[in-house]
Amino acid sequence: MPRVATFGELLLRLRTPGHQRLGQGSTLEASFGGGEANVAVSLAAFGYEARWVSAVPPNPIGDWALGELRRLGVDVSEVRRLGARLGLYFLEVGASQRPSQVVYDRAGSAISEVGPGDVDWPRVLAGAAWFHTTGITPALSPRAAAATEEALTTARRLGIPTSLDLNYRSKLWSEASAREVMTALMAYVDLVIANEEDAERVFGIRAGASAVTQGKLDRERYLDVTRDLFARFPSLRAAAITLRESYSATRNGWSALLAERETHAFARHYEIDVVDRVGAGDSFAAGLIHGRLSGMAPQAAVEFAAAASALKHAIEGDFNRVSMDEVARLVAGDGAGRVSR
Repeated sequence: MPRVATFGELLLRLRTPGHQRLGQGSTLEASFGGGEANVAVSLAAFGYEARWVSAVPPNPIGDWALGELRRLGVDVSEVRRLGARLGLYFLEVGASQRPSQVVYDRAGSAISEVGPGDVDWPRVLAGAAWFHTTGITPALSPRAAAATEEALTTARRLGIPTSLDLNYRSKLWSEASAREVMTALMAYVDLVIANEEDAERVFGIRAGASAVTQGKLDRERYLDVTRDLFARFPSLRAAAITLRESYSATRNGWSALLAERETHAFARHYEIDVVDRVGAGDSFAAGLIHGRLSGMAPQAAVEFAAAASALKHAIEGDFNRVSMDEVARLVAGDGAGRVSR
């Protein structure tokens, strides 16, 4: 299978048990997660040679993180060992009308120190069939933003297709800062991925009368969003938008749109009882990358990606621990959840 490279941060995830609130109990459940690492884990499970490029501290926490990714089949040979800490995030899982809550503790993490010239991108990307990153990485520091641009420009120069998940995080930077940085990066992006809010928060492109906090999406208006993206960014080849209807913290509607300049496709709609929604967008990105690399038509590609991310909602942790066959069965209509014997 082809090699896919990703660039971004891995965090230690500390989650309250069950649906407890932060401070309610005396224990936290530890695991790892981070947008680009999540994509690499999914692609490794699909059989790809998935390379995650990043930095972690030279201490036992960094060793633990790399060991976990190695165990899941991810190539971590290009991870730098520097800095004093791995970033943390605390997750309080919501229920019913109480939303989930994320608290970051990542300032000064190892990857924020990585800047231009610190990664030999022509060597690291040699032989890669795809490069993926997200809007989280440039939000971490000006140096990380410059390194992200260096990676994207190198991939473009080498003829490697690129994808960028906007992944706007209001706790990391302002909309104005995101718009300035991401607008410049879009010149080197082939496929942009967004959720139902990202295009509005980052580029000011609104999808008609959609009201995401009320679980109402004007689905057809997202086609207008993709048309605006294509008009604004001439080098862009495709745009994908995940479409989430949040009826409550534990009940969501889920679908997606994939648009090219001359065609588009909507995935089927899923009604989801949420176990853990963190990482669902990353599993969608991984599914879409697989669809593009395997030559799927837009309809098949977006169906595969939406199914992969629908399954992720049923798995605890950031990582989507499903196989290509499991996704294919859901695409084929086997979604009843019957026991497999």
